[in-house]
Amino acid sequence: MEVILLEDVKSLGKKGDKVKVNDGYARNFILPKKLGVEATNQNLNDLKLQKAHEEKVAKEQLEAAQAFKKELENKSVELFLKVGEGGKTFGTISAKEIAQAAKEQLGFELDKKKIHVQEPIKSLGTHNVIIKLHPKVSAEFAVKVKEK
Repeated sequence: MEVILLEDVKSLGKKGDKVKVNDGYARNFILPKKLGVEATNQNLNDLKLQKAHEEKVAKEQLEAAQAFKKELENKSVELFLKVGEGGKTFGTISAKEIAQAAKEQLGFELDKKKIHVQEPIKSLGTHNVIIKLHPKVSAEFAVKVKEK
């Protein structure tokens, strides 16, 4: 019996795959647990339409991420560090602080988990951080650190 998988099944296939399995395995395991459906013409057509819709949505998300990247590229945020004698700074700037500053100063909602700081920001000056907007799109963003 041919089955279209609705979820990933270990050692059988991934979601959306059309696989051939024994009749008993399909009737007793895959179909009752709603891991797959029988590969009829109607179900194959539904799968094709669903994949086309998913591709369209993925393309729209990629285009939106690229547009947001262009908007972010030339922007920067200002953060402040406490400085002691001899120009020694206290503390570091975290991804959470960068995300909060971007929201307050620029009005952008950035996920702190997607902000990648190469090395801890412990000094004054301009530092570049990378923000993952999409699996295929990353933007570079300037963080200006000034004396408090």
